[in-house]
Amino acid sequence: MAYWLIKSEPDAWSWQQQVAKGKAGEAWTGVRNHSAKLNLMAMKAGDRAFFYHSNVGVEIVGILEIIREHYH
Repeated sequence: MAYWLIKSEPDAWSWQQQVAKGKAGEAWTGVRNHSAKLNLMAMKAGDRAFFYHSNVGVEIVGILEIIREHYH
């Protein structure tokens, strides 16, 4: 199992929105940074990720489990 850091700002996608999705989860879209895209593609089901707000709050606000691997 690997551990990752996933960043989103509350005005784009908040921790509360992520929690509301529950076990169904949500696709992580809108990533423009090439290195970040490669990391998303490397994530495996069962890996864990810290959900981080870097602009508002500047803190880890939750822990996620990756439920689906990269798809097109």
